[in-house]
Amino acid sequence: MPPPPALPLGPDGYPAAGGVERRTAGTAESVRANRGWWDAAAPAYLAEHGDDLGDVDFLWCPEGLREAEAHLLGDVAGRRVLEVGCGSAPCARWLRRAGADVVALDLSAGMLARAAGLGRATGIGVPLLQADVGALPLAGASFDVVCSAFGGLPFVADVEGALAEVARVLRPGGRVAASVNHPFRWPLPDSPDPDDLCVVSSYFDRRPYVETDGEGGTVYVEHHRTVGDWVRAVVGAGLVLDDLVEPEWTPGRTQVWGQWSPARGALVPGTLVLVAHRP
Repeated sequence: MPPPPALPLGPDGYPAAGGVERRTAGTAESVRANRGWWDAAAPAYLAEHGDDLGDVDFLWCPEGLREAEAHLLGDVAGRRVLEVGCGSAPCARWLRRAGADVVALDLSAGMLARAAGLGRATGIGVPLLQADVGALPLAGASFDVVCSAFGGLPFVADVEGALAEVARVLRPGGRVAASVNHPFRWPLPDSPDPDDLCVVSSYFDRRPYVETDGEGGTVYVEHHRTVGDWVRAVVGAGLVLDDLVEPEWTPGRTQVWGQWSPARGALVPGTLVLVAHRP
């Protein structure tokens, strides 16, 4: 896969968007755009959120749900775990410290470079793999657990195919848990202010959110699905759905992530966590 072109950055350090639209976007377009966006955005993203993510911690979502309290993955000691969309890999390092045999996967070389550096700094190194979740270069039935903390599935065009790949690499009885944008957030404005809670688009509009550069080239793609779409995708991949977790805002937590905020989180859900297993 050739490297994506370098993206111009805005004053906030993130890739500058020349335009925004809702339209269809396939697998190849989504993979290429999001790989380039995260390569370019890695420094700004980690400067903004790195303290909250931690160097060795497992944060499921902006609401503040952490695996140490949630136990969605069960006892990982001695288990082989694949993290999809690891970013700078704080979750993978947390899992490694908990005794898991971890492989951390991400589409972005920029994020994996940060993961490698933090592995050296913390002394908790994990194997890093650059790959697309829709085409995992891994043997079937080779993992006990697959997890993804906002790291992959919202950016995947063919989520059914991605979940089928997850099911393929899971051993029978293996568990998968993945946090994604709550579908309820899509009809609402991208604002942390509860005064902005008004419906501005259709919940049933499944067209992806697409950002383009000044010449109309795609630089970022995020895909929308309803709750029912997610359930059908999980079941269609041959997995058994065990739980749908809608985290409530952690008391005392003050961090704001985009439209996620304490005030808004007290009123509407922002995250959906899918928990399933391979029978």
